[in-house]
Amino acid sequence: MRARARLIVAAPLVAALGLGGTVLGGSLPAAGPGSGERAPLADATIRDQDIAFYEARTARDPAGALDRTRLATLYLARARELGAEPDLVRAESTARASLARRRPHNSGALAVLAGALLGQHRFIEARDAARELAVAEPESPAARALLGEVLLELGEYREARSMFLALRGQGRDPAVATRLARWHELEGRPAEADRLLRVARDRALALHGISREQRAWFHLRVGDLALRYGRLSEAAAALDAGLADAPDDHRLLAARARLAAARHAWAEAIAFGNQALAASVDPATLGLLADAHLALGDTASALEQERVMDVALRGQRGPSHRAWSLHLLDRGRDVPQVLVRAEDELRTRRDVYGWDVYAWALHKAGRREEAAAAIDSAMALGTKDPLLAAHARAIRTTP
Repeated sequence: MRARARLIVAAPLVAALGLGGTVLGGSLPAAGPGSGERAPLADATIRDQDIAFYEARTARDPAGALDRTRLATLYLARARELGAEPDLVRAESTARASLARRRPHNSGALAVLAGALLGQHRFIEARDAARELAVAEPESPAARALLGEVLLELGEYREARSMFLALRGQGRDPAVATRLARWHELEGRPAEADRLLRVARDRALALHGISREQRAWFHLRVGDLALRYGRLSEAAAALDAGLADAPDDHRLLAARARLAAARHAWAEAIAFGNQALAASVDPATLGLLADAHLALGDTASALEQERVMDVALRGQRGPSHRAWSLHLLDRGRDVPQVLVRAEDELRTRRDVYGWDVYAWALHKAGRREEAAAAIDSAMALGTKDPLLAAHARAIRTTP
């Protein structure tokens, strides 16, 4: 039996939705289309039916705010699960439409708006929405954690630190713990980040009604951290558990491709990467495929992956994709252009990974003293990410 829409936790929690069908402490009424007995349906099918249902309801009710918040939430969930940018735009516009009809007591729409803007890398606007949400819900740990997450993305670390220090006792809430984990990792405490992610995963998996895609996302967070820090067996266990829940999840498939590449299992990396790209085009995965084909001596296929990415990014809005920028720099390609884009991005987003791309571009351009200063900024928080450490070693040891 299903008596309500599936609004239990947007996959990456960026919408700051609370668990168990609540939005920052206020319940969403059960008004979904599917009540009564029915055969079990896949989560994605239920979600798409709910989207159609709420699209029809909002079309019949020009003044309604709550149904637009529900619809925006569903768009955001689908965007995260499928990597569909058009759904991010739909989530944003629908949340704004809800807020235009009612701004007071409409925290759910603010949360979705912040999440949709964050997904589009429009961080300044996301920060403004998250600030408004935190003011509207001053007692909500999830609202403050969302604001802290956006501040981390912008490199506004002093304010983010004060936000997360006040949230340290809230680590049992999965919506807060995942963001606390990111803060701990950036500040050089990957072991604490790993502990929090595992606690968040275990608590989320114990929730009644959590979807398979949501379960998979928690496994992904645990696996991704283990993978980036070289704990390959742990990463494999977490990613495989996620794929058991959601075998077509493009994020898990892409992570599994990275794991195979870390093991130099190039054919396996290509197989997983192609599966991921069939669902969603991702610059990092295309770069990984190019590397894998090169490792197997297939230069033509490697060049084809790079051509596809160049075409895909030609009309890109917003900042350049950092993983692709690093891929180009590692290949010695387009160094002046990447350097200009990295420098331009630092005008508004001064986080450690932006400094890392800038430092690596300066290094590849032969501007060694400037590269050394930039990598010092990238390492200023004490982040222990092996990628940053490798770049720092290369820059600091170059004569």
